[in-house]
Parts: sequence; C-alpha cells; structure tokens
Amino acid sequence: MPERVVLAYSGGLDTSVAVRWLIENEGVEVIAVAVNVGQASDRGGEDWDAIRTRALAAGAVEAVVIDARHEMAEQFCVPALQANARYEGKYPLVSALSRPVIVRHLVAEARRHGATAVAHGCTGKGNDQVRFEVGVRALAPDLKIFAPARVWRLSREDCVELAAKWEIPITVTKEKLYSIDDNLWGKAIECGAIEDPWAPAPGDVYTLTRVTETEPTEAIVGFESGVPVSLDGTPLAPYDLISRLGEVAGSRGFGRLDMVENRRVGIKSREVYECPAALALIVAHADLEDLTLERDLHHEKARLEPRWSELVYDGLWYSPLRDALQAFITESQRHVTGEVRLRFEAPGTCAVVGRRSPVALYDHGLATYDATDTFRHADAEGFVRLWGLGVATWSARQGPGAEAEERGGS
Repeated sequence: MPERVVLAYSGGLDTSVAVRWLIENEGVEVIAVAVNVGQASDRGGEDWDAIRTRALAAGAVEAVVIDARHEMAEQFCVPALQANARYEGKYPLVSALSRPVIVRHLVAEARRHGATAVAHGCTGKGNDQVRFEVGVRALAPDLKIFAPARVWRLSREDCVELAAKWEIPITVTKEKLYSIDDNLWGKAIECGAIEDPWAPAPGDVYTLTRVTETEPTEAIVGFESGVPVSLDGTPLAPYDLISRLGEVAGSRGFGRLDMVENRRVGIKSREVYECPAALALIVAHADLEDLTLERDLHHEKARLEPRWSELVYDGLWYSPLRDALQAFITESQRHVTGEVRLRFEAPGTCAVVGRRSPVALYDHGLATYDATDTFRHADAEGFVRLWGLGVATWSARQGPGAEAEERGGS
C-alpha cells in the first residue's frame, strides 16, 4: 500500500498541482485538508464544495474540509488580542495565527488516515514553511514533511500548463498580480507592484478597507477578562464580533498597513495588510488595560508582548516559552473588564473616545483638581524626599553637589 501524505490544501493553483506532483514524483496517496479559518472568500464567494471537488479531480484519495472559524477566533485571535500582539510593533500576525490552527488539523487528519507524512505548498523564501514544519515537529515529530514547492522549481506558467495537462479544474491565468493570504484576523498581500518599496500600493489590492461609508460612526466593544464579548451592547461570540467590527471599521477605510518587515529567513519584505477588526480591537483592548491594570503589571506585560509576538511570527506557537508567556498574559486579564467606545471616520481613522469599567483603577477623587479632591497633598513632601534620597546622596558625595563643595572649599 502506498505511503499516505496529508497536504495542507488551499484550493489554489499551487496546492492543486502539488496533489498530482506528489502522486507522480513521490508515489504517495494524498489526503487534501482544507481548513476554513474565516477567509474573506468564505464571506463572499469561495465554494468549499468546489474546493473539495478540485482536490479529488487533482488525484487526492480523500479531500477534507474543516470548519475552524470559531476555533481560530477563540483559541488564537483572542490570545493574540490579549497580548496586543503586533510583530515589530505593526503587524497583527494575520497569517502567523492561522498556521498553528491548520497544523493542528493536519496532524489530527494524519493520525486519522494513517498517514506517515504531511505536506505544504510553501516556498523556500517565506515564513510559512517555518510555521508549518516547526509546528508539525512540535506536535508529531515522527511525521515526515514534504515541501514540493521547494523542490520542483516550477514557475507559475509551468504550474498553469501542468494543471491543464492533468485536467485539474482551476480557472487561472499565467499572470498573477498578487499573492494573497487571508483569514478572520485580516489579509496579507504581496508580490507584483508591491515588491517596489518606493511605489505606493495599487488601490486594487484593498478589498476589506475600501471606503463605502463616509459618515463617522461609533462602536462600543465590551470585554470580560480581556475577551471581547459584545458589540454595541449585543452579546456576540468572538467570531461574529470580529466579523461585524471588521465590516464597520473597513467601511471607513480603517485597518491598512504598508510596511517592510524582517522575515524569519533573513529577507526584508515589503508587505501590505488589511486588518480592520484586529487593529480596532487591539486599540480598544490596550486602552481598557490602561484603565484596569496595576502599573507594574501593566509595564511588565508591555515588555513581554513583543516577545510573544516574535514567537508566534517565528512559528513557535507550540513551544514552552509561548505557553509560559501565555499563562502570564492570561492571568493579567482577570480584571480587564469593561467597555470601550471607538469612533471611526473616513478615510481610515479609529480613535478611542470613551472607556469605563466596574473595576477601573481610575479614581476621580484622586485624579481631579477640583474641590472634591481626596488626595492627601501633605503626604507628597515626604514621599518626594525619600524617592530622591539616593540621587541626593550621590550628588553630595560624587556628583554635582560634591564638585560645588570642592569649589566652595577652595
């Protein structure tokens, strides 16, 4: 019986050709696994039945479609939100978050179908090869890994010709303007005209953040222990909340990123992203933390957030350090409960205009300068004197104070 390989299948040209290439060149049986992580196409057109049919037509012995939308939202997007995760201070980990979801299901399907290997369609230049392979090795180090696109050295034109030769029912041309990856958390766009970092991104790359509404609007996001649970007072599951907020934010043009980032493999890459819901939620969540987190906890969390983001970007979701940092972040969210009011204005602005919490650490009596002030001003003199005692001692013995005394003595 031929060896079985589980392939991460997107339904596109490359992975469709990969099905048949693996059969022809490796002599294996292929189980194609397509994972729905909330792609924008799912909200407007991609036919998952057609994807399954295409995989079978390419030669797969089985094609599995898995609905992981709520899993993506609750187990991956929410932890990223709680970490205010943005790689290099900008990118909210769109593709990096979906890969461990897909890896989890690849391994599960490999076990279910008795496969001895998994495969992906990533090239040797990108981050995703790292995320898939490191993730698989963390969960199932016994499984082999095939990466056809690193081996075959086929151009897009070659793949189109092979798809036609093998009668794979896929509608493509030899010209591909952009490479796109999307999920519930946003959309990543690269290649084509985008590869010139001096040139502005063409307007046609944007689909989630096109301005369709010009009137300003507000949205109130409710959180419980750092988890978004309501929008404008209506309780919603994270998947539905992210989807709806993305529509509101995107319709005002908010959520675009244009950046040059450092890939794990050592290449600088110009990337364009659309992340209306992700960026709006991070704005809201971080603001609520300003209101509810104790100062030292807040500062330490802010210090660790970039490290959490780097780990996930680098494919180390399934790692002991990410687990340990996650435990800290989860504990920090116990009292991140309340509501944040966001205001969206075209073209492309999102601002916090209000926040409230039943456990806010903001005390009006302590903060105000009016007659209701409850701050004990008399306590300040002793506090300030003790706070500066070390510096004053240094100055008198070794610093400017000692030098002044020497000058006076002479």
